Order: sequence, then C-alpha cells, then structure tokens
Amino acid sequence: MDGIPNFPPKSMEMHDRNLSLLRVLDPDILADPFAHYRSLRAYDPVHWDPYMHAWVVTSYPEALAVLMNCSADRTPTEELLDRLELPVMKPFAEVMRRQMMFMDGAQHTRLRNICSAAFTPRRVEGLRAVIESIAQELIDNVIVSGQMDMIADFANPYPATVTARLLGLPQEDHRQLHAWVLDLAELLGNFQHNPNRVARIVQSLEELKSYVAARIRELRKSPADGLIYSLMTAEVDGQRLTEEEVIANTIITLIGGHETTTNLIASGFLTLLRYPDSLEQLRTHPEIVASAVEELLRYESPVQHTARIASADMELGGKNIRKGAKVVAALAAANRDPNRFPDPDRLDLLRSDNRHLAFGWAAHFCFGAPLARMEGQIAFNILLSRFKNPFLLDGKLQWRENAGLRGLTRLRVGFDP
Repeated sequence: MDGIPNFPPKSMEMHDRNLSLLRVLDPDILADPFAHYRSLRAYDPVHWDPYMHAWVVTSYPEALAVLMNCSADRTPTEELLDRLELPVMKPFAEVMRRQMMFMDGAQHTRLRNICSAAFTPRRVEGLRAVIESIAQELIDNVIVSGQMDMIADFANPYPATVTARLLGLPQEDHRQLHAWVLDLAELLGNFQHNPNRVARIVQSLEELKSYVAARIRELRKSPADGLIYSLMTAEVDGQRLTEEEVIANTIITLIGGHETTTNLIASGFLTLLRYPDSLEQLRTHPEIVASAVEELLRYESPVQHTARIASADMELGGKNIRKGAKVVAALAAANRDPNRFPDPDRLDLLRSDNRHLAFGWAAHFCFGAPLARMEGQIAFNILLSRFKNPFLLDGKLQWRENAGLRGLTRLRVGFDP
C-alpha cells in the first residue's frame, strides 16, 4: 500500500525467508520476536527483504535516520489501489490523506500546529485526577475476587474511558469505540490481512466516521468541552481544520489512545511479573515510575515498526537506497541495539540516557505521548499499591496476530485479595 519501490539489483536480494520480517507472525516468534530482531540486526542491520519488497532497518542510528530523513507520506493513490485490485481500501486511503501521521512538510506542519493548539499540556494535566479515579474504580471491580484479566478488566477499558473523556464523548460509549478501534488496528502495522474481515473493518470505519460526524453536529448546536470541540475551533494564522480533518484526526487519536496505552500497561505488567526484583523495586519506590515507564516502553515497545518512503537516493548503513523505496524502521529492534543501549535485554528501571524510539522521533513524534506516559505512570503505581503478591495465572500467553502493534489478547493475573 505504500507505493511501488525501486528494486535493488537481483544480486542483493537475500532469498532466505528465515531473515524476513514476515516471520514475526510465526507463532513461536510472535511470542518473543526479539531473538529474531537480534539475528537480523547482527547479520544485516539494513536488509533488503524481498518478501516485503522493502528495506528493513534494525539498528538504532539507521532507524533514527529513517525517522528523520524519509517521508511519512505513504498513502496509496486511488490509481495504485486500482492497479493492485484493492478498491476496497479506498475509504482508508481517504482518511489517511487527512491524518498528520501520513503527511510531510508544510501540510504536516499546518495540521500539527492546529492540533497542538487544541491538545495542550494543560488539557492533559487536567485529566490527572480523572485518570486516577478511573484506574481506582476498575480495580475496585476486581479486587475482592483475587484475580483479573489484565486486558479485559483494566488495560482495555482504562485508556478507552480516558480517551472518551479527553475527546468529550460519552464515557458509556467506550466499549463501542474500543470495538471499532480493534477492527481498524488490524490494518495498521499488519502484514497479513484476513480478506474475510475487510468488509467488516470497512463497515467499522464508516460507522466510526458517522459517529464522530454526529458528535460534531451536536457540538455546533451545543458547544461542550473536549478535544473534538477544540479541534473544531482551534485556529492558527487564520487557518482551521475542515470537518473531514477533524474526523480523520479524531480517529487516529482514538486508535493511538487505545493501542499504545493498552499494550504498554499489559506488556509492561507482564514484564514486571517476569522480573520480580524490578516489580518490588517499583512497588517500594513509586517515585521512580517515570523512569520505569520509559524502560518498559523501550523493553517491550507497543509499536514494533513503522514504514517510510525514501524521498531521495540515500546511503544507509552502507547500502544504497533508491528514491521511492519502502523503508521499514523496526523500532523494537532499534530499542535493543547493544551499540546504543548497554546490556539491552536486561530490564533496568533506572536506565540512564534512555532515548528510545517507542514514540517515534522528530516531526512525527507521537502526538499523544504525554498522555500515554501519564496513564502508564498512574496505572503502574496504583496497580502495585493495591495488588499484593501478583502472579501470572496463564501458562501460555496469547499474543495478537499483529506484526506492528504488539500486544496480548489476554493476561490473567492472580493476587492476594
């Protein structure tokens, strides 16, 4: 969907599927992709993957160069979708064209500046008490039972409810919003899309667009606090967002607000359970939670990779990348590059100089990172303060079949009631 890249000479193609990034969808590798990343980085940190028709970058400095120098404008044109016989994807392309994460240059700057005027640090900080209350209430619902599904009982409803509150949507709608988001997330960062699900996913997109459009009509009649209304009214240098831009960027806020935080909390809590000394360190020293969240983001990156397009001929890790080629920055692999992070496979909640790439970099640094960090910090401190002796109930973990958005489908945890 990112365009047709210029292929390197045949002699450069490595027809060894064992090195392909596609292998992260193999069940055994999906459970622990970091050994695969390690092998690929050690063998060829800037690797032509003939199965993906893309350069896969697994080393930190080269991944950083991709984020800084390659183009995020990778929305497929209608003509390309027709050539690929994928007209069903046109509704997604239409929305992508209006989202800042798929823009560059002046167009991206305009949209980001207007959104920044609406999504202020003050607005995020103003949610702190609400976020704490939501977390406490969710734990109240399960604390007596002595067990919970960390995904269904906490990690899903927690950011879903917070995001609904942020946007100015009814909190009781969070389950429906989350269902739509789960459908749309199947198309983000995934290499294998189930064709039998595409019709359902398109329907979810249309339903979500209609839902947001209806909320915009309500807000025109009766203005109310929330990010959607702020996006509708924010103005920079006399410019405002169109209704289509408000809808598109509300949708990406919903997806980002759910996915990143859900996976940070669930995968992060699993990591702490696997490292009891670190769990106890955070429990007894809650003041280190900001550093701990950064390390958990580095160690188990919720977003595993992101794609870009080479905007000009370039040299990367000794390889010649031609203009128009697709380049995939494997963020999770770069975050465990031993040349950047000493002893990268060791969890160190007090790790210094922890400039990970979990939220991207530069112009396309994740817009919602401050909120995700706050939600993570509040969640871990409250969970550890209220759960005594937490332990894992499942022998085998269930990971979502999504190569780009790493997360669990279930995480059953027990604790002393």
